[in-house]
Amino acid sequence: MRVRRRIHGTAARPRLSVFRSALHIYAQLIDDVGGVTLAAASTRSPAFRERTGGKKIPRKESAGVVGGMIAEMAKAKGIAAVVFDRGRCRYHGRVKALADGARAGGLAF
Repeated sequence: MRVRRRIHGTAARPRLSVFRSALHIYAQLIDDVGGVTLAAASTRSPAFRERTGGKKIPRKESAGVVGGMIAEMAKAKGIAAVVFDRGRCRYHGRVKALADGARAGGLAF
């Protein structure tokens, strides 16, 4: 709550929320003003399996792929800048890899 109290997403600059479980990682673009999710990507989605060819890859690399996927979805909706919400996780490891993948995909934080 300490992180999310300060971060707010709008339609022009949505919040990129990251959730990390033991095996998977999830990312969402959220408009807090309208209360809607604009886009979502995860390691459990069929688009992720298509992109990796159904092969198992290390979790850190898969987080980078999810970051690239969410960046593509954002660009398709005309979003160039986001507010990064790491949630309860430290900016380290898979969370950092997802952020780097999103930046490489063209999102500005």
